[in-house]
Order: sequence, then C-alpha cells, then structure tokens
Amino acid sequence: MVKSRYELTPTTQGPLYPPSEIVDAAGDFLVVGFLNEEGPAGTVTRRWGRAVVAADTPLPPFGENLPYTVVRDLPEELSDDDRALVLHTLPLPLPANNYPMVFAPDQLPEAASVTRPSYPFHEVPIPDLRPEDGRKLTEPVTLGQWLEARGTLDVSLSDDEHSAHFAFEFTGLIPDSLYTVMSLRSGDLNPESPTRPGPLGVPNVFITAPDGTATYRATLPNPFPDPSTPGANRVISVVVLWQSYQQNYGGAIGHFGLGGDIHAQLKLPTPTFEEFTTHP
Repeated sequence: MVKSRYELTPTTQGPLYPPSEIVDAAGDFLVVGFLNEEGPAGTVTRRWGRAVVAADTPLPPFGENLPYTVVRDLPEELSDDDRALVLHTLPLPLPANNYPMVFAPDQLPEAASVTRPSYPFHEVPIPDLRPEDGRKLTEPVTLGQWLEARGTLDVSLSDDEHSAHFAFEFTGLIPDSLYTVMSLRSGDLNPESPTRPGPLGVPNVFITAPDGTATYRATLPNPFPDPSTPGANRVISVVVLWQSYQQNYGGAIGHFGLGGDIHAQLKLPTPTFEEFTTHP
C-alpha cells in the first residue's frame, strides 16, 4: 500500500490574493505565507515569511502577481504586542481579491454584491444567534494563538487504487469551533478557466474539542488521476479553514471564501501528492 505522512504548516493565507484571509483592526493583512517581492529586472519573486501588508496593496489580474506593499515585517519570534494582535475577518466585498469564482453558486450566486464590515473573530454576527443560545467563542482570537495550530495528514490509496483516504490529526486549533478542509486541485488556480475549490469529503466539517484538538477523515474517488489524462484535475494540496460564521455549507466550503467567512489556518504550502496515482 502506498502511504505518506505530511506535516501541515500554520498560515493565514490561501491563494496570493487576497494576501491574507485575516486582517488586523486597521484593516491591513496579517500575512503568514508567501510574500510577493520585487525581483531583478521588474520581476516578482516570492518567499515564505511574515508581514503586515497594506489593505491597498496593488491588485493584478488573476494569475499575475505584483509586489506587496509591506507595512512592516513580522519576525519569526513574535513580540508580545504582535502575539496579542486581535484577528478580524475581511470586509465584504473582499479587498485585494482577484479570484473569479463563486464558492457557493447554488446557495449565493451573487456573493460579490454583499457588503459587510470587518469583524473581530469572536464578534462575527452568526445568523439567527440570540444571547441565550450560548455562543462558545467569546474572547478575542490573537495571532499568537492562531499560529499554535499543528496538524498531520496521512494519505493512503485503496487496494484497487480507485480512491484515496485522508486522515488528519490536529492540535492547537480554536477550541469548540467549526472547521472545514478544502481540497485544492490543479485546475483551481488555472488563469484561463479556474475550477471551483471544494471540500475534502462531505459532510465537510469537524468540531474541535475544548483543548483545540480534533481529527478528520475523508475518502475521495480518484483524487490523483494521471496528469497526462485529458481533463485530469488532481488534488495537489489541502487547506484547513476556520469557519467564522460557524456554518456548514454542504458541498461548498463557504459562501464568500478567501477571508470573508473561511480562514486558512493550516495547509501544505506547495503542490504535493506527486507519488500517488489513482484510476476511475
């Protein structure tokens, strides 16, 4: 049996735009992920790092990159003040967003027309919530707390190689909270005709324990077709997303995506799973 284990990396970033799925109280992006920088002869390079990126950083067309406008770098060892930064959702419509995709076309086809302010994570207006219903997250979530998340992923093929099993174990997540796992496929970032990112399994959610631990398991049919196969759309990464509105969206990962109602906390930063091939 082909089987591999992967360590997930703490992050605040999904794709490169918006630069982060989390902002601070001033509306600037708190980026833990790839930073776009000016390279030689007008090129754009990227490196993994940490920085506060301005809310008005230049926005290129989808599939292209521009250097981020960095307000300040964040060191690997955060200061007490940086650890205490309170995390907020992105406002709607999403700033610095060039992703031409509706995440829940059956549920909310006009998602880009919705206008909402940014909210601290612990004050997101959960639909139909009443004070007496017992909201579980009542204290601010800080950058230091967010980056304590850790996770492992074991992937194995079925004996007939028609499917693959994904098994996750997590620590350090936000306690008593709803999460989902997204499967990123090779076509999802195609500049010409991107495919819609989807959940890794349905039901696609899990709830963390009071100590921030959790497990999640899913089996997908033929997630790793031979890349030479016409129309092959391989799973190339996974992203673990906190759901700020504490809602499950069925076959969608969220209504708004990219920091509006889902927020990347752990992921595989680069394309992975090359060792696997499955069949229809």
